[in-house]
Amino acid sequence: MGYRQHLVRSLLAIRADGGVELASGRRVNVRPVLVGRNAGRLAEIAGLHDVADWTTDLDAALADPDVDIYFDTLSTGARVPAVKKAIAAGKHIYAEKPVAENSADAEELIRLAEAAGLKNGVVHDKLYLPGLRKLRQLIDSGFFGRIFAVRGEFGYWVFEGDWMPAQRPSWNYRAEDGGGIVMDMFPHWNYVLENLFGPVRSVYARSATHIPERVDEQGKTYAATADDAAYAVFELEGGVIAQINSSWDVRVNRRELVEFQVDGTLGSAVVGLFGARIQPRNATPRPTWNPDVKDEHDYLADWHEVPDTIPMANAFRAQWEDFIRHVVEDGPHPYDFRSGARGVRLAELAARSSQTGARVDVPPTQVEPGRPGRQES
Repeated sequence: MGYRQHLVRSLLAIRADGGVELASGRRVNVRPVLVGRNAGRLAEIAGLHDVADWTTDLDAALADPDVDIYFDTLSTGARVPAVKKAIAAGKHIYAEKPVAENSADAEELIRLAEAAGLKNGVVHDKLYLPGLRKLRQLIDSGFFGRIFAVRGEFGYWVFEGDWMPAQRPSWNYRAEDGGGIVMDMFPHWNYVLENLFGPVRSVYARSATHIPERVDEQGKTYAATADDAAYAVFELEGGVIAQINSSWDVRVNRRELVEFQVDGTLGSAVVGLFGARIQPRNATPRPTWNPDVKDEHDYLADWHEVPDTIPMANAFRAQWEDFIRHVVEDGPHPYDFRSGARGVRLAELAARSSQTGARVDVPPTQVEPGRPGRQES
């Protein structure tokens, strides 16, 4: 993610295009400084992409007065100490999610950043995806009428690492290293749900480790101690019920790796990373349940693709541009540490629900997005 999406497809693409255009019309460009542990790998990346500045010394990079923003894409367990260093150095902070491993650390980062008067943001890339942007447009247009249900399916088969290399790093499957699909994905589901449909008010979840043994990058077998699948029901403010399955142990039988079906009184939609298909009330078929007669109707043909009406850039780049505008000219960027902390809290409460077998209430916080409109039309 840090290399492909954030560096190559976001920052270097912004640099190549002459920077980010501000509201005033002027442009501000970026100068990346790469920081990592492996000097050889850093030098290789820097040479490949014409990046002049790289270092293995984070403290030295943070001491550079020409550096305005610290971006953190470390493994989750290493994030909080590094972000604290950046705050102490007076840098604005942009971080991958989850912003911390627990709510206490997330709240501490909020206090430190706000006390220092620093801009802060957390990656909310799903909201910038073409499919979810089309969904946002459908909601704003009143297409659904009153929304009452959301069903999400996310996941794919991550190979165990024995005969086929795994597509995810091994730390993702070790709880002691901050791994686990609940902490990885529930912060995503929190911001998707609260920004599109309303804040989460309760969660019932069951997590599992379906594959207890995997093989790491060095070919060594290790115990998978973190959850690799989670099944959850969320009740949202206003009564919307959302069900989301998240799994790294599922073989894909859908058009995209993540899809959401949204049902409302006036219509339904199925959206993924890019596509969006709709079925309005007045074009809905009238199925009849009869298990004795083979149903020849092609239900998928009753859905209509939402056209691409406006150009949509890479989701990670689009949010980078918004955050840069936020830093340079105080442009809007609501996806801050507070939003990130709400995602961490939901992951914690989902884990508690899985442990106890009970539904867990999610209390309101002082700062939450406004509830989207669900007017009948």
